Amino acid sequence: MNIKPYVRKAQYYETDQMGIIHHANYIHWMEEARVDFMEQVGFGYDRAIKEGIDFALLGLSCEYKSMVSFGDTVNIEVSISALTVTKMTVHYQITDAITGKLRTTGESIHCYFDSNRKRPVSLKKVLPELYDLFASYVA
Repeated sequence: MNIKPYVRKAQYYETDQMGIIHHANYIHWMEEARVDFMEQVGFGYDRAIKEGIDFALLGLSCEYKSMVSFGDTVNIEVSISALTVTKMTVHYQITDAITGKLRTTGESIHCYFDSNRKRPVSLKKVLPELYDLFASYVA
């Protein structure tokens, strides 16, 4: 299945005093894109929660390459760059929707978390369907 980039238009309230998107907003955009990715692959975040699995954030990085300003539209490409039975690394590439210019890259690392027992689990054991689905999208 071909995953479409998540498209996001920069809003005025997301800007800082210099008129560019405040750095903290990119983290929200990555989360939005990750949730969209899960919907596109056919196993939405809401379904994972209903199955008792959540994704605890272990780490996050972001490199700003060029500025995004109010009104700009960006494409956010999401891929799984690493996968084990207990965690995954998600990669993000944010580009200008018109010019294709690279704006930001980032990664988030997540462990699979049993939302009922409040502890990490092996996704391959507790929800093999989702693990296999993620494995088919590792870049």
